[in-house]
Amino acid sequence: MMTPTPPLQHSSIKSNGWVSACPGHAEVPAEVARHHRHIVGTGQCCSVMVRTIAAPADVVWSLVRRFDRPQEYKSYIRTCRLVEGDGATVGSVRELTVVSGIPAENSRERLEILDDEQRVISFRILGGDHRLSNYLSMTTVHEVASPDGPLTMVVESYVVDVPPGNTAVETCVFTNTIIRTNLMSLERKVRWRLNHN
Repeated sequence: MMTPTPPLQHSSIKSNGWVSACPGHAEVPAEVARHHRHIVGTGQCCSVMVRTIAAPADVVWSLVRRFDRPQEYKSYIRTCRLVEGDGATVGSVRELTVVSGIPAENSRERLEILDDEQRVISFRILGGDHRLSNYLSMTTVHEVASPDGPLTMVVESYVVDVPPGNTAVETCVFTNTIIRTNLMSLERKVRWRLNHN
């Protein structure tokens, strides 16, 4: 069995302008990288994380696509409640409560993109008790050719405001830590599903 790669990361800190796919991931195909281009304004930062999981893309996507149930693999989320929409329609809004131990209590988020054909999901944070203002996340899931069996690459990128009193580097380190933990949890959940089905 192929050993999964650790999450790769690349942070880009810009004062203004276009960031081309938060450059640094040649292994991300162009048809996927186009989803991870962000306009980064003054006082913002962006980053991208990549995790390869030894599993079929459909199994991985079945968890990632659940805007209504992010706690299935995102361990920092305690509860999720839809307040608008059905969780599968763009414009759906969810309210999250988070576990203790991180500097946040809740978050209100809107589904921006859900494309089952291309396996793309995006959400925007609308508000909440945390420091991630103007946060926009984009996640793609795609198959990777492998002689060792099914292999899936999950790419998650974001752009976010740098909070007052923090640097862009600190903001990216904090956010990347959450995403890295979520991607590792996703891999564990996928493995559990494969072993119990």
